[in-house]
Amino acid sequence: MSGPMLLVDGVDVAYGRTTVVHGVTVEVPADGVTSVLGHNGAGKTTLLRAAAGLLPASAGRVLLDGEDVTALPPNRRVARGLAYVPQGQQSFGQLTTWENLQVVADGRRRGRALIDESLDLFPALRELLGRAAGLLSGGQRQQLAIARALITEPRLLILDEPTEGIQPSVVTEIERTIVDLTRRGGLSVLLVEQHVGFALDVAGGYYVLASGRVRASGAGGGAAAVDVRSAMAI
Repeated sequence: MSGPMLLVDGVDVAYGRTTVVHGVTVEVPADGVTSVLGHNGAGKTTLLRAAAGLLPASAGRVLLDGEDVTALPPNRRVARGLAYVPQGQQSFGQLTTWENLQVVADGRRRGRALIDESLDLFPALRELLGRAAGLLSGGQRQQLAIARALITEPRLLILDEPTEGIQPSVVTEIERTIVDLTRRGGLSVLLVEQHVGFALDVAGGYYVLASGRVRASGAGGGAAAVDVRSAMAI
């Protein structure tokens, strides 16, 4: 039986002398989705940045598909199949939608095919290929950010608050895409969310963080919503 695609194992993360993530363990199964929930300041983004290598773990370890990557910088984690989409619908605002995709695809053997595959997942972007990314709506920029990440052909996709500030129709589209991709196999997703319904609908498992510690965990699905909201109310 294969192990998890990602194991964050007893990790501490600090800013200077202040530890903000305390002994957190989170597991993302192969071809599965794990959601991390919690209020602002719970340590969710800090945890993701440590998983991606953007912040060092001061204790514990990070394993990617069984390999200890704790000491590896972000680019070497990316080379091993990790893609990180940070909070805030980030894009190159002065470049067109097409150019945003092309800059990632350049130099890849299947570059054009990968762009087409990402556009198949978010077909609304096809009508916006000539528009500057800075002129897109928040939901369109979020779809573009995820499409760009998928061009790298990741095995693990890390998403930080992908539904923040976007319209419900786009939330539904992103949810459908995450479910479809993981069902195909070959992709695992670590998702940070405050939108409890979305997070539990797409995830096989969840963790609730508060003050940098895991307060609750369990299987995903709508039935877990009461437990999650109770844990977040503590």
